[in-house]
Amino acid sequence: MAQKHQSAAAPGPEPKKRRRVGFSPADTGVEANECIKIYLVSSKEEVGSPDVSCVTPVDLNDFFDGDGKIYGYQGLKINVWINSISLHSYADITYQSTNNGDKGITDLKTALQNIFAETIVDSKDEFLQTFSTERDFIRNMVSNGEVIHSGVIDGSNINAQVSPSDLQVLRVEIGSPNAGLLYSRLVPLVLLFVDGSNPIDVTDPDWHLYLLIQKKEDKEEPLYQIVGFTAIYKFYRYPDRLRMRLSQILVLPSFQGKGFGSYLMEVVNKMAVAEDVYDLTVEEPSEKFQHIRTCIDINRLLAFDPIKPAIDSAVETLTKGKLSKKAQIPRFTPPSDAVEKVREALKINKKQFLKCWEILIYLALDPIDKYMEDYTCVITNHVRSDILGKDIEAPKKQVVDVPTTFEAEASFVVFKSVNGEEANNNNVQVDENKPDQEQQLKQLVDERIREIKLVAEKVSRR
Repeated sequence: MAQKHQSAAAPGPEPKKRRRVGFSPADTGVEANECIKIYLVSSKEEVGSPDVSCVTPVDLNDFFDGDGKIYGYQGLKINVWINSISLHSYADITYQSTNNGDKGITDLKTALQNIFAETIVDSKDEFLQTFSTERDFIRNMVSNGEVIHSGVIDGSNINAQVSPSDLQVLRVEIGSPNAGLLYSRLVPLVLLFVDGSNPIDVTDPDWHLYLLIQKKEDKEEPLYQIVGFTAIYKFYRYPDRLRMRLSQILVLPSFQGKGFGSYLMEVVNKMAVAEDVYDLTVEEPSEKFQHIRTCIDINRLLAFDPIKPAIDSAVETLTKGKLSKKAQIPRFTPPSDAVEKVREALKINKKQFLKCWEILIYLALDPIDKYMEDYTCVITNHVRSDILGKDIEAPKKQVVDVPTTFEAEASFVVFKSVNGEEANNNNVQVDENKPDQEQQLKQLVDERIREIKLVAEKVSRR
């Protein structure tokens, strides 16, 4: 049987190829915290050295608009070097490629200038030259400053390779020659290392800078380097006193953890006493600084004899019986005359003294384990008072309108609230979330006691 063969088809036109449309992957950006590293150096030999560790600033994402990310770069790395002598900076920026996606390309120069302002230089060579050309910057800036302390402080504990004899604290008025320029170079450090801080008003003459300076002997003249500083504001209190408010305090990262913050704070305390201000306050202290401040104040208070009878009286009351079994727990706050004596002699303000008072009682309880339950009741009472207000224990009379068929204007009910809170919209409401509030209260109390124990432990070791 013959097979039928199909004839070969004539070649036709090739089919058109579909055009492929490519979509570049979405630019998710990179967080500033992930690609920026900051180094503090005191010599040109340290620039780029693997022996120099980067320092940890506050959240760098806050300096970049929107979500804190940098867009348009692949493989981006930014190393920022800060000259701790002249306070100049240089940013070494490297990346593999750029991509102008839907979010564009972040203007790195503008973003970095928002942080470092005029301190940032354009080239590495120019930055390296600042170690010689600006060597005497700090010395020149503080030449008109007032030396308010030199050398050691009794009881201070500086654990560092810096001789206390090389230390000076100088005070300069912000309106004095060179002070504004000096502070303008300190501003990037304030932004980077003082959480939530803003630059002070350099046009206000009531601001003062307290500068902790290290004088290092050199071949030529001594080299001045800033170890740390604090900004202090003096303001009027009626009728004829001044108050001191500590607004910013910073120890440069390379000097942190070595006792310099305590050293600077002790000098400020001495000046507050010497100048007989009304008291010394601190503007929004960080948890770390508050710990240091409280440790210093506790040691001062332990040596302050006029309050010892008040402490002994409070401890005697607390150790008499089971406070946890009593319906009404005493407040255990210091007597008003003790508060006044501490303020007048040590310049410790009332709010700070109340915090210290709890620790003074804790330190005086012996053995502490025996009285810890009652002590916890006292702290719980204080925390609850802080949250709800000082009058939570005092019942308040309240007038509430009630429906009546009698004369409306003459009909009302007077009652005392059990917790001192006023009625809301004339309705007495039961808080359905009371268990949650009690749990939150317990957490706050546990945190307060943890802080008290940390301070007590550090003070006891000295």
